[in-house]
Amino acid sequence: MDNIIVIDGSNHIAGRLASVIAKKLLEGKNIVVVNADKIIITGKPESITATYLKRWLEWKTYYNPEKRGPKYHRTPDRLFKRMVRGMLPHDKPKGREALKRLKVYVGVPEEFKEAKMVKVEEALFKNPLVPSITLGELYARLSNKVLMGGAE
Repeated sequence: MDNIIVIDGSNHIAGRLASVIAKKLLEGKNIVVVNADKIIITGKPESITATYLKRWLEWKTYYNPEKRGPKYHRTPDRLFKRMVRGMLPHDKPKGREALKRLKVYVGVPEEFKEAKMVKVEEALFKNPLVPSITLGELYARLSNKVLMGGAE
């Protein structure tokens, strides 16, 4: 575990953290992100929820409805990994290899409980006056709305 960087995602802004991680992955480092459900997206919670709900519910194809399905990930860890992927050159071998070196977990797995957790200073959420929502809260809201039959 010497060559692995373990990042605690609690209280980090999603986009800033994803960009820092993408750069480190391209440098050849192995990265593990824990507590992905506590990563923050800034903005009004209602508008963020509406945006992601629209992505979940809208059809991606009209010519063949059987190909429709959940095109967006339904767990916080998979969504964050997708954010990092968007910042890597994912159509080139270098980007694909970098993405394979990233592991993202909700909570802290047993194997990383004793590891030294790193905080990324430039990605920390510092202003409590800015409206925000964590990825865990976002998915709890989305699950409730989908179960209740879409947008209210």
